Amino acid sequence: MNLIIQGADVETTALKQLAKLAGASAIEQVAPNVFRLPGASPADGIAELCAKQRLDHAFVPENRRLADIRLLVTDMDSTLITIETIDELADLVGKKDPVAEITAQAMRGEIPYDESLRRRVAVLKGLDESALDRVYRERLKLSPGAERLIAAVKKAGIKVMLVSGGFTHVTEPLKTKLKLDYTRANTLKVAGGKLTGEVEGAIVNADVKREALLAVRDELKISKEQIIGMGDGANDLKFLSECGVSVAYRAKPVVNRQATHAIQYVGLDGVLHLFS
Repeated sequence: MNLIIQGADVETTALKQLAKLAGASAIEQVAPNVFRLPGASPADGIAELCAKQRLDHAFVPENRRLADIRLLVTDMDSTLITIETIDELADLVGKKDPVAEITAQAMRGEIPYDESLRRRVAVLKGLDESALDRVYRERLKLSPGAERLIAAVKKAGIKVMLVSGGFTHVTEPLKTKLKLDYTRANTLKVAGGKLTGEVEGAIVNADVKREALLAVRDELKISKEQIIGMGDGANDLKFLSECGVSVAYRAKPVVNRQATHAIQYVGLDGVLHLFS
């Protein structure tokens, strides 16, 4: 196995300690502040040392190649983008804090997602539809490294899918901006230019995210091993379980525990270094 070490500042002393703990045969620099330790094995103390040094680490097979991947599927809020869209919409009606707490509970898996979304969307009743465009223009920011990651996988011929419990008012502009291949998200009901506080059709929850991924997988006629998934919350776990490589990005503990890899400190482009 290769042990991949990434961080904003990777100290030589820490690298040598990690190589010794993992029994690695060498220390190879593959990019600025990115190192590969070949011949490594999991060992006590590695995770603790990396956390202390604010380093991301991942054990990856030596023969894992980006060229073998056919699909990248990602969550949107707090993964592809830095914000929780519905929290920012709630801020426009002065209710960001209570809505953000419901969001956090749902992402930790403490309350059912459908219930949490209905409660949060109800708060938006009466909000002008233009607020959705305002949030997109004024508050939405891509996560660090997102554009580099998307550009690199597109160049490699990999399709990109966005599955979100957020809203089509945001996912569709992102689809155009980033040239995404597939999107699935909730649609907010609008009447007379105002949000009704309801969602049209079935809620895009964990099951729907998984089903959307499986439909694209079957369309492309690919296997689980050819899919990379990225997410941060409990409602991402079902679709991540269908991905050969699953990445918990600055995620809740429950996702960190179940994903194949976790990225806490570097940007989304750190995913690229998990492949040769």
